[in-house]
Amino acid sequence: MLAAISRALEERDQTQGHGARVAALAEPVAHRLGWAADRITTLRFGAVHHDIGKVAVRRDLLRKSGPLTLDELAEIRTHPSAGAELVQPLRAARHALPYVLFHHERWDGTGYPSRLRGRAIPLEARLLSVADAFDAMTSPRPYRNALTHESALLELCSCAGSQFDPEVADLFLEVWSVEAEPWPAAVAS
Repeated sequence: MLAAISRALEERDQTQGHGARVAALAEPVAHRLGWAADRITTLRFGAVHHDIGKVAVRRDLLRKSGPLTLDELAEIRTHPSAGAELVQPLRAARHALPYVLFHHERWDGTGYPSRLRGRAIPLEARLLSVADAFDAMTSPRPYRNALTHESALLELCSCAGSQFDPEVADLFLEVWSVEAEPWPAAVAS
């Protein structure tokens, strides 16, 4: 059921494949962090479903081509909590809660929905945040063109320590630059 909702949502907001790309971007970093196979399986599930709460956001808002008003931004920012409400009752999906609820928290404490700071943010969400941001930046959106991989990597670097866990961002950058083929062709092209 969640998979069908996630696929329909990606169609609805024109981000087809976003969850799978986020999973593919995060997984090599998780391997470098030494995560066990079951934790990586949870990462894949959480990445694919992290934006499921956007089902509660108006379609026209998800596809808006211009800047968001403060009210529209507030509506968009409800999606992690809305997603958690969808996932929480499903025993088989509860393990994805850190990804769904906390992927927009920021290292400096200015994120949402809980304004968690630093290591109070679950590591799962800190990793997903970096991968999610990279895919969002390098994918076209109604309101802007996609950035090049190089520009997105520079942005990750400049936001390490404010938006992103600096250690996770550094590891992401290291994996991207050092490993010969860490990313699937659809992400690396």
